[in-house]
Formats: sequence, C-alpha cells, structure tokens
Amino acid sequence: MTSPATLNPAPLRQGDSPRQVAAPPSPWRVVGRVTATIWSNRKARIGVVILGVFLLTAIFAPVLAPYDGSANGFARSANGSSAHWFGTTAAGEDVLSQLIYGARVSVLVGFVAGLFSTIIAVLIGLSWGYVRGFAADVINFIVNLFLVIPALPLMIVIAAYLQNGGIGMIVLVVVITGWAWGARVLRSQTQSLRSRDFVTAAVFSGESPARIVFREILPNMTSLIVGSFFGASTAAILAEAGLEFLGLGDSTTVSWGTMLFWAQNSNALLTGQWVLLFAPGLCISLLATSMSLINFGVDGLSNPRLREGATR
Repeated sequence: MTSPATLNPAPLRQGDSPRQVAAPPSPWRVVGRVTATIWSNRKARIGVVILGVFLLTAIFAPVLAPYDGSANGFARSANGSSAHWFGTTAAGEDVLSQLIYGARVSVLVGFVAGLFSTIIAVLIGLSWGYVRGFAADVINFIVNLFLVIPALPLMIVIAAYLQNGGIGMIVLVVVITGWAWGARVLRSQTQSLRSRDFVTAAVFSGESPARIVFREILPNMTSLIVGSFFGASTAAILAEAGLEFLGLGDSTTVSWGTMLFWAQNSNALLTGQWVLLFAPGLCISLLATSMSLINFGVDGLSNPRLREGATR
C-alpha cells in the first residue's frame, strides 16, 4: 500500500529548495566514461597505444618518411644502409618510406569500410530484429544469402569485375561483403530487447517504430556496435591487403598490400630481401591486432564484471 506520506508530501520549509531533476549526462561525459572504461583494460590499453602509433604515422607520413613513397630513383634491390634503413625495392623505391606511406591506405580503408559496414549492419540488424512478418522474411533471406556465400571468393569476383577502381573500389567491395555478420548479431540483441518493459511502454504510448528502434533500443547496444565497428575495420584491413596482394587493386598505390604484391613478383625471398615481405606483413598484423585488443575494453562497457576484473 502507498503510505500517506507519499500521497501527501510534507510542505517545504523556509529555506528549503525543491529537489532538482537530474539532468541527462552530457555527451562529453559519456565519451569520457567510455574512454576511461576502455583504457582501464590492460589489453585494450596496449591496443590503443599501437593504434595511436599507426594513426600518427599515417597523419604525419610526409614528415616521418625520409623520401617520397613513390620515388624510384635509387639503386635497385639494395640492402639496408644508412641512406635506406630497410633497403630498396626492385623498382628502386625506399622500403621504409613506402612502409610509412602505406599506413595511410590501410588506416583509411579500415576506418571508412568499417564505418559504412557498421552503419549498414545497424540499420538492417535493428530493423530486422524489430519488424515481423513478410518484411522480416525478406531481410532474413538477403542476410543469409550473404552469410552462406564465402566472403573471400565473393570479394575476389566483385573486385575482378570492378578492377582498376582504386581505393574506392576496395572500400565498396569490403562494405558489400562485410555487413551481414554484424547485422545478424545486432538482430539477436534487438529481439532480446524488444520484449523489455521500456519498449512495451513506448509501444503503448504510441511512439513510431523508428523512434522506438533508434531512441529506445539503439542506446542499449553501444558496446555491440562499437565492437562490430572494430571487427569490421579489422576485416577491412586484412581484405584490402589480400586484394592488393592478389593484384586486384591499384598496383600504383603505395600500400602494404601492394608492397607484398611487388615483393612476390620480384621473388624477394629468393634474392634474400625478406624484409620486403616481413615488414608490411608485420604492420598489417599489428594494426589488426590493435583493434582486436581494443575489443576487450569494449566488452567492459556492457559487462561490469569484465570492467571490475580489468581494473584489478
């Protein structure tokens, strides 16, 4: 039963101030909490540092690189020296400069393709998880079709058809083939949230489905969306390197994938220039690993146990 004190609250005394309604946290405070949670995880901290190094390298490539990435007026297939720390390629290009400039392409493709893949996954996954009937069946058929077809062969076929399209073509191919898995994961979580009390209350209050999905359900899926972004970015980085290595990209672009492509064509291992394959391969692995490590911190956003365990 409700107490009388609840029905008839005591009047305010002289000097008392009415209770203020708590204001919603500012976006900067939310960003600060997310950053602190991710940074509190040791693995995520290492990933952030590695990713930050690559981001700074990509931004300040013209300052850090000793030569232009496409300059080819040096001695061909030269070993490491004070002038060329990692040696030169068979075309007379400085390997270290190409390695530094190559970070730009991998970071750009990873973040842009990961962003668009995540946006498509969010739009389709949330809509798919909320709607029912014929529309849900159509979306289910489309998503399952993309999941059943192996990603790498589909990627190769599309890239071969759109050959010589440059970085934009690679981003498009990665987005087309990389959104389906994230959509399925978000759809499962949406179906779990749609039966919650706050969603039911929003339905009975007459709110539109779009408002319910993007104002009520979406904010509760932050960790999944951020994790999906980093997963999609990792896949995009590896896919870009793979397509460039197979010669399906723009071979004139300075990237880690094209470095592997030209090193393979020039038989770098047979000539003893293993650094031409090892250096870009290591950079690709470290960049992909950094995003995977950050995901450990992202898990703490939705699981307090992981967050508490990470701070010990």
